[in-house]
Amino acid sequence: MMDDLQPGQKLARGVSRYLRSLGYAPLEEFVPVRGLRVDVMALGPKGDLWVIECKSSRADFQSDSKWAGYLEWCDRYFWAVDTEFPTELLPDGTGLIIADPYDAEIIRMAPEDKMAPARRKKLIQKFAMDSARRLQSLRDPRPGLDGVLLDGAGGDAPEA
Repeated sequence: MMDDLQPGQKLARGVSRYLRSLGYAPLEEFVPVRGLRVDVMALGPKGDLWVIECKSSRADFQSDSKWAGYLEWCDRYFWAVDTEFPTELLPDGTGLIIADPYDAEIIRMAPEDKMAPARRKKLIQKFAMDSARRLQSLRDPRPGLDGVLLDGAGGDAPEA
């Protein structure tokens, strides 16, 4: 399984494991709004939301022009990098997590910038819906068509 993961996905795995140990619920590759996809969004036990962007190299970081747009979609923003990453490249005023595929650790806590309550509610609802859909797709990977279950032969189920 680890061979199938890209370097950034390996960092996200370690970050997610670490966040779970802190009581957070992490969700990888979350889309808070059309056009933005964060590497990890984490919902905390008190309803706080963290965004963690995983960068596997200098080139990966330098090619990311969307990260500033993520700041309005979280209470705290972190970069997750490995021990070889040149951390002096990372902007001030952001958090820092050192990670590997198995674990992580917060090196610099991100400053808190609380979201508006209406945005938080909308985002937590989307987080819950996306999480539930992902869990259901693991249990039932063969989705129906427009809410209608398909029969075993690939056609529509008979009318009831």
